[in-house]
Amino acid sequence: MRKARDSMIGSLVTDALELAKAANGNSDAKSIAKVVLTSDSYRITALNRAREAALTYRIPLLNHVLRVAQTAVMGIEIGKDVTLGKGVYFVHSLGVVIGGDARIGDRVRFYGNNTVGTAKDNGYPVIEDDVWIGAGARILGPVRIGARSRIGANAVVLQDVPPDSVAVGIPARIFPRKDTDEVAL
Repeated sequence: MRKARDSMIGSLVTDALELAKAANGNSDAKSIAKVVLTSDSYRITALNRAREAALTYRIPLLNHVLRVAQTAVMGIEIGKDVTLGKGVYFVHSLGVVIGGDARIGDRVRFYGNNTVGTAKDNGYPVIEDDVWIGAGARILGPVRIGARSRIGANAVVLQDVPPDSVAVGIPARIFPRKDTDEVAL
């Protein structure tokens, strides 16, 4: 039990460090304090880590109560079987829905009103590290979004996106990123 508690605390610390880097460009003490005290993203990930602990320890109803609180207060719906990586950054959390057993990598950015789920109950997306998901984008079905890719605003992604790509349109068309050499993540 102690090991799982230490793991949860370690995850919260890592989330604070990663979110400080994403939000402020560095992870000094002031940036970390700002993220922990003022960031909706940190509150969302902290609640999600608490939900994960409730499931791990099989505490009746706690996961459900935390999920309802997360939805009511933050405007975000994250399914109980979703895996969130470290430092997931919700630029705007309102209207974000992540369902089923979707897997979200480290440092993924959600720009608001996104859906990550399924339309046909045939599987859920896997989003690799350092992906940016534009406002209103939908990622549906058993697709893989490659690392460092960008999903355009309002895009509807129904197929795999290779690493270092851009997906835009309805349905999304995929192009290689031209700025990959210039971007430092």
